[in-house]
Amino acid sequence: MESQSTTPPGADATPTSSLQVMLAWLYVGVPLAWGVSQTFIKALALFQ
Repeated sequence: MESQSTTPPGADATPTSSLQVMLAWLYVGVPLAWGVSQTFIKALALFQ
């Protein structure tokens, strides 16, 4: 019998550092927060 690996195919076996995870969240989160805030500001103008 063949032993099966617990790593899914195509998965990287090296762990991701906390710094890389934080930078990735900032890369996504900052533009997202800006877009949400702009949407909220423009929506408020509709109700004035």
